[in-house]
Amino acid sequence: MSGPTIDIYTKFGCGYCYRAKQLLERKGAQFNEFDITMGGPKREEMLERAPDARTVPQIFIGDTYVGGSDELHALEREGKLDALLAG
Repeated sequence: MSGPTIDIYTKFGCGYCYRAKQLLERKGAQFNEFDITMGGPKREEMLERAPDARTVPQIFIGDTYVGGSDELHALEREGKLDALLAG
């Protein structure tokens, strides 16, 4: 499935991150995963994109800030995720 760029910021051992990635994989979506376990520039990038974010995962689909795993799964339940992934 081609579509918008998907970025997901994760940490090692995060169950919510795993669930979010599983859902995206089931949808056939390709995504860029940025592990911010040790902080660094990608953590700073995440905070620039989502200033109030303090947990992971943080998910961006194209220009849309989705939020975390719960928000991603809510989009799926509401039938809105496929359209967002299609662009």
